[in-house]
Amino acid sequence: MNRVVITGMGVYSTIGENIEEVKNSLYKGKSGIVYDSEREKYGFRSKLTGALNRPVLKGILSRRERVGLPEQGEYAYMATMEALNNAKMSQDYLNDHIVGILYGNDSSSTAVIEAAELMKEKRNTMLLGSGSIFQSMNSTVSMNLSVILKLRGINFTLSGACASGSHAIGMGYLLIKQGLQDAIICGGAQEVNALSMGSFDALSAFSNRNENPDKASRPFDRDRDGLIPSGGGATVILESYESAKKRGAPIIAEVLGYGFSSNGEHISVPNVEGPVRSLEMALQQAGLKAKDIDYLNAHATSTPVGDANEAKAIYEVFGNKVPVSSTKSMTGHEMWMGGASEIIYSLIMAQNSFAAPNINFENPDEFSAKLNIVAETKEIKINTFLSNSFGFGGTNSSLIVHKL
Repeated sequence: MNRVVITGMGVYSTIGENIEEVKNSLYKGKSGIVYDSEREKYGFRSKLTGALNRPVLKGILSRRERVGLPEQGEYAYMATMEALNNAKMSQDYLNDHIVGILYGNDSSSTAVIEAAELMKEKRNTMLLGSGSIFQSMNSTVSMNLSVILKLRGINFTLSGACASGSHAIGMGYLLIKQGLQDAIICGGAQEVNALSMGSFDALSAFSNRNENPDKASRPFDRDRDGLIPSGGGATVILESYESAKKRGAPIIAEVLGYGFSSNGEHISVPNVEGPVRSLEMALQQAGLKAKDIDYLNAHATSTPVGDANEAKAIYEVFGNKVPVSSTKSMTGHEMWMGGASEIIYSLIMAQNSFAAPNINFENPDEFSAKLNIVAETKEIKINTFLSNSFGFGGTNSSLIVHKL
């Protein structure tokens, strides 16, 4: 079995549009949550969202390349180019070698809604344009990036709800470990717009702290009242150790374990047993004990039941020793992107010897009180970390990464 390493990472996030900006925000505990007046016009109960600038790709990509890219595809492109640059993987290398892409994405709502509205108004499908179909499909990110980058390896999208980005990395890890690919671009992307979030708001899943955006995301806090939708793009370059050594790549980390499970119960309410199985599988696959994990980036989204059940699962497997925080307290819930971005956030912490704070953690509940929650930035040596990602349908993913 091959060793699987990370040679590059890139991120386009609500707390920074590159690795350096994100590092500063993580260390300072800076929130990326804002009040969005557009949601008020649509009648949302919660008017909060992660704030993100759309990248300007005119002059960088051709019109043909741009026309098929949806919003989240633009974020993924920016993150991927940073990751490739950091991995020292040029376009010439991509042209001459078999490199794949596995990306997490589970919606492309804006493109679908806008197409439906145009057809309803104009009654002429010819007005949709040639890019509409490519923006509308769930596979839009992997589809577009594989063509832009001229990739010739594995190429598909993983749709696993809010664990999509994590599962994409996990599947890339398994393919490389088994020798089926040498290098895969892996990540997750999430659109940031009101149109894609109406049904979530209808479920009363979002926080109603509209007056205090930066205080609204409160993972593990007793007074949490819901998540804040967010998004962006996050990419890691996975390679076999031999491939990375052969081309003289900067090897920054190794993926040691990938645990996964399904709850098999309620479609939207998580349980404890599923996450416990995912955590234990990741540890077993990595050949590690609970005491070997230096930091745990929790899935915790700031929902009452979800955070409580994850706290129970973490305590069952790790007790109260491992430092725990949820970066969603700053970013909001990046959904399909989160499982990939939180690997990057955790790796940034490991590289810079600190644990980012779980901001707004002021009063623990009976379950989070048993954990070692990092409420303020903590100087700490992190060699090995675990990141949890859970999603609707009861899908769970846990990744273990070791800094090199």
